[in-house]
Amino acid sequence: MCVACTYTIHRAQHNFGWNRDFPPALTAKPGETILFECLDSSGGQLGRDATLETLAALDFGKVNPVSGPVYVEGAEPGDALKVTIRKFHPSGHGWTANIPGFGLLADQFKDPALHIWSYDTASMAPSAFGPGGRVPLKPFTGTIGVAPAEAGLHSVVPPRRVGGNMDIRDLTAGVTLYLPVEVEGALFSVGDTHAAQGDGEVCGTAIESQMNVELTLDLVKGANLQTPRFTTTEPVTRHLDGAGYEVTTGIGPDLMTGAREAVMRMIDLLVAEHGYSPVDAYMLCSVCGDLRISEIVDMPNWVVSFYFPRIVFA
Repeated sequence: MCVACTYTIHRAQHNFGWNRDFPPALTAKPGETILFECLDSSGGQLGRDATLETLAALDFGKVNPVSGPVYVEGAEPGDALKVTIRKFHPSGHGWTANIPGFGLLADQFKDPALHIWSYDTASMAPSAFGPGGRVPLKPFTGTIGVAPAEAGLHSVVPPRRVGGNMDIRDLTAGVTLYLPVEVEGALFSVGDTHAAQGDGEVCGTAIESQMNVELTLDLVKGANLQTPRFTTTEPVTRHLDGAGYEVTTGIGPDLMTGAREAVMRMIDLLVAEHGYSPVDAYMLCSVCGDLRISEIVDMPNWVVSFYFPRIVFA
């Protein structure tokens, strides 16, 4: 429960896309704090008792629901919507899946796989995964944005210049996000909450977990942003840094190929040294490992690195 919130957007007030003509679930004044009840990215289809059969029956027309939209009084095209992320209220359970046809290595991992997570909502202690692994948690929202100017219904799956499904794992409590406003009232929505994710979300899913989130919505008039930006006020990887990293690389003239190679080498390492199956190693990389562009100036070859936190096995 949020004692400082002016309003609540209930989880039944959601949509499966972006549309400037969606009727607002709420009209709010700038500076008001709102509690959003968010669904997980499956729209509640994958719960605590989900199985591979449940995953196989997933209705993709109901994935990535976003709660809202909120019409912010005074918001006009050319303004920025200032979103301050106050607090997450986690549910204590989540899921990670390899979904056939989805993910960086979809051509190599063609069979479905599913891991159900359970975690303590008070301590947010690392959550167990496989033989000896414990993944540090840090809640964030994967999908957060405003309505685009173009008419019609737009898919919620790809990110956009107005935000959306950006899956930036650093959009955590304490962060301030600025979104370019393209329509009157902004029409802000949020969803796709996660308990943890690595940079890149390489298998296509993180620890997908239903949560509620407290946000303050404000305006910066005439900001004229072209794309979202955000500000953090503290280190973003402290929960992962404590024991260092194992790092693999991909080197060559194509960044996507380099990214794939770096991840494949890490999967090989986790299988050889920690006893994971390849698909479990792939999912583990997705929830806590980070893809980084290490070098992009020494043509014709660039370097992509994959950082896996050793604290998972500490």
